[in-house]
Amino acid sequence: MKQLAYLLIDEAATVAVGDNLAKVLHWQFDQQQAQQALVVFLNGDLGAGKTTLTRGFVRGMGHKGNVKSPTYTLVEPYELPPWQVYHFDLYRLADPEELEYMGIRDYFADNCCCFIEWPEKGAGLLANADIIINMVYKGEQRMIELQASSSRGESVLQQFEQIYC
Repeated sequence: MKQLAYLLIDEAATVAVGDNLAKVLHWQFDQQQAQQALVVFLNGDLGAGKTTLTRGFVRGMGHKGNVKSPTYTLVEPYELPPWQVYHFDLYRLADPEELEYMGIRDYFADNCCCFIEWPEKGAGLLANADIIINMVYKGEQRMIELQASSSRGESVLQQFEQIYC
């Protein structure tokens, strides 16, 4: 499966990764006139840039307002026709069963893009990831690794590589 790695020199570079992922989805939709769900797992320490990357994606999908961290709400929804974008932060999740009570399976429809921080907290109840993103500190900068884990993820990262490089 495809794997990409980049050094992110600042916050703007992190936002650009998210924005370019959104560009890929818009391009694929325009080409195929069909939606395909996208599930992205975001891994990294506190402050590594997971929410910043998601902010870039949500704005790249067309959202004009604030993009806040769902640390206390577990999920922030964004209706961005023809897409539904959901940003999950499972850091404070006490028990994965809590996701069942909020109807977690309904969030993984064909018109949904789900960015999930701390996915290990929802193990066994989340849809499989299409892309796994790992972010680590490298001094004042960040290293990001994007790894496809499905054919959908492979397709997105193939196109992403052409746009981002």
